Amino acid sequence: MSQIAAVFEQANHKALIPYVTVGYPSIEATLKVVPLLAQSGADIIELGIPFSDPLADGVTIQNASYMALQQGVTPKLCLETAKKLHNQVKTPLVFMTYYNPILSYGLDKFCCACREAGVSGLIIPDLPPEEGAELEACACHEDIDVIYLLAPTSTEERTRLVAERSRGFVYLVSLTGVTGARSKLPADISEFVSRVRRLSRQPLCVGFGIATAEQARQVAQLADGVIVGSKIIQLMEADPSLGTVASFVKELREAVDR
Repeated sequence: MSQIAAVFEQANHKALIPYVTVGYPSIEATLKVVPLLAQSGADIIELGIPFSDPLADGVTIQNASYMALQQGVTPKLCLETAKKLHNQVKTPLVFMTYYNPILSYGLDKFCCACREAGVSGLIIPDLPPEEGAELEACACHEDIDVIYLLAPTSTEERTRLVAERSRGFVYLVSLTGVTGARSKLPADISEFVSRVRRLSRQPLCVGFGIATAEQARQVAQLADGVIVGSKIIQLMEADPSLGTVASFVKELREAVDR
């Protein structure tokens, strides 16, 4: 059983999965915030590898990615940072990135480096399962989960395919669009989760747009995990001490546990 799968084996427990962009606002900040997220109740932590064309991301994460790139953050530096973090926290680490940086690095080489860095999974928004077999094979060889995404517009055929091929969990995109904090959840989120649940035996985690503890509580009633990214980036920008981030993640933990 993978580290990620083990999270969902806990009885009556819903996973809390925060996201940060590696190197934003600095590598030092990443090394500081990730242990803080783990201490505050995170079950899995997403580490975003900055990319110049982040198609799935909204303004907040686009800006964080751009600023990190401007400061010279590369996939190699992200791997080195992940290794340092893995030595500090037991919480599973997952890279969220795009296919181009992995392809440029070399699939085998990247997956091997991920294993050595203690990374447990890969989320790649622009890699459809129809084109993911080669990466899946490399990742499987290194005991790394490849986690695919489903949108509300996904057909039954696509849903079945993702349910079959995804490992660790299935990432449900709560809305049609990009990442970013929203004032309310989509009206059809319950129907979307139920529809996928009928076709998948994998745990289901919902991301995109979740920005409050109340929204996290509502999602946790439907799904197996809650993913929060843009709001955490915004709080890091507003409070470099990270005290607000810690308080927010603790609020999310309490809400998800309710």
